[in-house]
Amino acid sequence: MADIETIKKEYNDVLNQLSSPELISDWPKFEELSKKKKMLEKIIDKQKELDDLRSQIKENETILKAEQDQELVSLAEGDLRNLREKEKIIQTELNDLLKGEGGTGGSSASAIIEIRAGTGGDEAALFATDLYKMYSKYAASQGWSQKILDSHPTGLGGFKEIIFEVKGESAFGKLRNEGGVHRVQRIPATEKAGRVHTSTATVAVLPKPSARDIKIKPDEIKIDVYRASGPGGQNVNKRETAVRITHLPTGMTVASQTERNQLQNKENALAILAARLMEKKEREEQSKMAGNRKIQIGAAKRAEKIRTYNFPQDRVTDHRIKKSWHNIEEIMEGRIDKIVEALQKIEN
Repeated sequence: MADIETIKKEYNDVLNQLSSPELISDWPKFEELSKKKKMLEKIIDKQKELDDLRSQIKENETILKAEQDQELVSLAEGDLRNLREKEKIIQTELNDLLKGEGGTGGSSASAIIEIRAGTGGDEAALFATDLYKMYSKYAASQGWSQKILDSHPTGLGGFKEIIFEVKGESAFGKLRNEGGVHRVQRIPATEKAGRVHTSTATVAVLPKPSARDIKIKPDEIKIDVYRASGPGGQNVNKRETAVRITHLPTGMTVASQTERNQLQNKENALAILAARLMEKKEREEQSKMAGNRKIQIGAAKRAEKIRTYNFPQDRVTDHRIKKSWHNIEEIMEGRIDKIVEALQKIEN
């Protein structure tokens, strides 16, 4: 996570670039820098708010030590408790801003979410769709924009895999704890005997890197184009609009076929590739710092069972914090704020 001095230097650099007379002819860059300036200002202002609050806490602690009147001591202790609670809230808000700005893996507020059906056949694919809808509705409630980068639907309305991007303030910071194996226990619509089935889907949440974080050289990639296919494998487009990119140094392969033109699918595939390369780079850096155990933990993050959605018992349980919530239908409608906040508190 970037420290505040680095943020301030970056802010001054952005101001210098914005003051350049030549910038007016480069409107996209001007828009990008203006957006950057706004985000950095929010971080700097939030840090100042936190510093001022800590000064008040220190002053109150000094007064409390010197005060003899028990009634005044009691009042001062109450004020101190309130200030410390406020400090926690502001620190969490600052952490969210720093994560959105770039903290853990990237300087973008965007998150790329990959959902894949696990064990359970058609029911697992339907559960993957339910998770996609849940995150999509939550993103809409936060005012974030969304874009599907790639998907592989099934004939019954499920997804074997869906990859999408959410973009907005603190998007990655709020969703980063959703990565892992999600398990559902319910009676499938196709189950005639009324038996409860258990299925799974895996979720990966990756920060979308900026161009400066990951540089992909043209001679390091191989691009193939082909016709997009729908459920069952039939071609849905007469032109070759789908794009598959292979990163030659790593052998990593990504694809996109959701858009109707080749250029947009290429951009989507490159975004997925950059996010996966960033994840790989972070795992390698972690292994250097903490040995093999750390890289094993990092690699296992996608495979860790994190949450169970139990429909018969109307309960969602997060196994990492051993906490449950009821009203599962409401949660599946995207009202996951309480879950997100509970995980952020533990993280901080």
